[in-house]
Amino acid sequence: MADIKGYFAETYNELVNKVTWPSWAELQSSAIIVLVASLMIALSVWIMDYFFGINSSDSLWRGALGIFYKLVGVITQ
Repeated sequence: MADIKGYFAETYNELVNKVTWPSWAELQSSAIIVLVASLMIALSVWIMDYFFGINSSDSLWRGALGIFYKLVGVITQ
């Protein structure tokens, strides 16, 4: 039991006295950077899905892969 108490005491001491916490402004700027990067990645994935026609069975645009499969189907028949 003494080991567990010592562990929590050392953990608390390290978190309070040794860890450098970001300021509110640094935290906000980091959060904005993460938000913008996440939106850019999501947009790029959506564009690739649209271009290649992933899950496009219900739309008119079959994507680059749909065009390729149609050409291959025409050639093999």
